[in-house]
Amino acid sequence: MKTTLAALRLLVALTLLTGLAYPLAVWALGRAFFRDAAEGSLLHRDGQLVGSALLAQKTTDPRYFWPRPSAADFATVASGASNQAWTSARLHADLAARRTAYAGTPDAASAIPSDLLTASGSGLDPEISLAAAQFQIARIAAARRLTAPQRNALADLVAQHAEGGQLSPARVNVLRLNLALDTAFPAP
Repeated sequence: MKTTLAALRLLVALTLLTGLAYPLAVWALGRAFFRDAAEGSLLHRDGQLVGSALLAQKTTDPRYFWPRPSAADFATVASGASNQAWTSARLHADLAARRTAYAGTPDAASAIPSDLLTASGSGLDPEISLAAAQFQIARIAAARRLTAPQRNALADLVAQHAEGGQLSPARVNVLRLNLALDTAFPAP
């Protein structure tokens, strides 16, 4: 009986410590020191929630920058890679379909960056390479009917949103860039 009571006291103590005190301490520290990240890096426009900077959003609107393709169709519950081998016929069909999507755009004159053709490992990658963002400028400029000086300003906007570049390739957060795009060049 003495051992049982000691075991129960230990169970209650550890449950309170690891099930309540520790999670509350981590939550409080996260809110205190990393508030934006702890809240999900949510982005707002005109007081309306538009998404998270940590998750890609599905869009095929030619007026906006497109994210990497998603093997899970941008669903957060079923996110993940397709796990298809390079020899997979389905993978080759997906790549061909993605190339075709870009074939009719003003961007098609140059080589399509690989991150616009291949799905990300999570299926929810919020960033694209700087090259992928620059590749899409012609399509967006045409869809928004931008003049040559405005197109140059759009290229500058893309460059301003690039992060990294020293030890890793420069990346651009698609949602943040699209929000800045709407501010700088309101969609027609």
